[in-house]
Amino acid sequence: MMYLATTGRRSDAPPRPVGVGRRVPGTVVALGAVSLVTDISSEMVTAVLPLYLVLGLGLSPLQFGFFDGLFNGATALVRLLGGRLADRGGGRHRTVAGAGYLLSALSRLGLLLAGGAAGGIAAAMAADRLGKGVRTAPRDAMITLSAPPEALGRAFGVHRAMDTTGALLGPLVAFLVLWATADAYDAVFVVSFATGLLGVVVLRLFVPADPGAPGRLPKPKPKPTPSPTPPPTPTTTSAEPARTAVPAEPARTTARVLADPAFRRVVVAAALLGAATIGDSFLYLLLQRGLDLPAALFPLLPLGSAACYLLLAVPAGRLADRSGRRIPFLLGHGALLAAYLTLLAPAGPVVAVLVLVLLGVFYAATDGVLMALAAPALPARGRASGLAVLQTGQALARLVGAAGFGAAWTWWGPRPALAAAALALAAALTAAWRILPGRKAR
Repeated sequence: MMYLATTGRRSDAPPRPVGVGRRVPGTVVALGAVSLVTDISSEMVTAVLPLYLVLGLGLSPLQFGFFDGLFNGATALVRLLGGRLADRGGGRHRTVAGAGYLLSALSRLGLLLAGGAAGGIAAAMAADRLGKGVRTAPRDAMITLSAPPEALGRAFGVHRAMDTTGALLGPLVAFLVLWATADAYDAVFVVSFATGLLGVVVLRLFVPADPGAPGRLPKPKPKPTPSPTPPPTPTTTSAEPARTAVPAEPARTTARVLADPAFRRVVVAAALLGAATIGDSFLYLLLQRGLDLPAALFPLLPLGSAACYLLLAVPAGRLADRSGRRIPFLLGHGALLAAYLTLLAPAGPVVAVLVLVLLGVFYAATDGVLMALAAPALPARGRASGLAVLQTGQALARLVGAAGFGAAWTWWGPRPALAAAALALAAALTAAWRILPGRKAR
């Protein structure tokens, strides 16, 4: 219980020393630049892929949905592998993340060479999702290792804002390329491949091989603790193995992080809330049906929530660092609940704008904030593996939630299914409020 109190304090509302955390570390900005460039590359393909596969190649929406759902599920499981590889041997976070970025870039060439063959398209989509799964946990671990614990919310806010900028620019670049080349999808894939390679180059040139080096300055803490060290030799030999245990840790990382009570509470709360999340596509589809929007305008809906996310990511991160990360994380899910309830009202432009704003608030207050909430409870050597466990649990829970909502929509209709989803999210919020370590745990 004492350990829970300590980690609860560090991950929720750490004391903020004067002058600390005012600048975002260069490594975080460099990783944000990599994500920005990579998201331009990936969102270029994401924006045109449904049109290319369904209209260009004649795949049915059911076939496309099967491909997309299958590979999204595989991504969640591959994150565990990426985290494990990054933690083995120390200082391999950049190498593993770089391999993921490179694999995603090469998948664009796969789409180009597939020539309309379903097997080739499936392989290219699988490579893209595998690359994303491998790189996510090492990248987030690098952010936590290079930023001070009391400024993690702001660091993730800056990174997610840059990442979202790429997500906003990607579709615009894709449509510009299509306009300039008279709907030549091959040109989009070539430009996307070149942009993805640029992201790998930025990673190699501007992100240090061991971002934990500056962040590992807290590592001297074990030395001052046994400061009365008259005999220097015994102290180093007796204290080092007990505190650091470097060789044995990577093999047991996943089991050890889940055995930690504070981290386990975060994982359980995130999974519960994830299972009550129905997925953005359903929200956009409900908006499109309610407003009777033409299909051509459907891709503009995600841009509205992404723009709101971009504007609020950094302020939400700063607020989380000052007030504690547990409250903004829960309030973000409260905004999602408000979006569900708003969608139950009669459709109209005001309802649409409000839902998109609330969805942007949800992502700004939860995405990076969750990583900042969990990271201080994890050891530096096992951080990538721990974050991978958290991300995988949340992703799989969201898949279950989306599948459940799709089934409820089919059986009951959209409005009863949405009302049931709102009740489930309210119940999950109540449970998460009690589960997450906070001021009471201190």
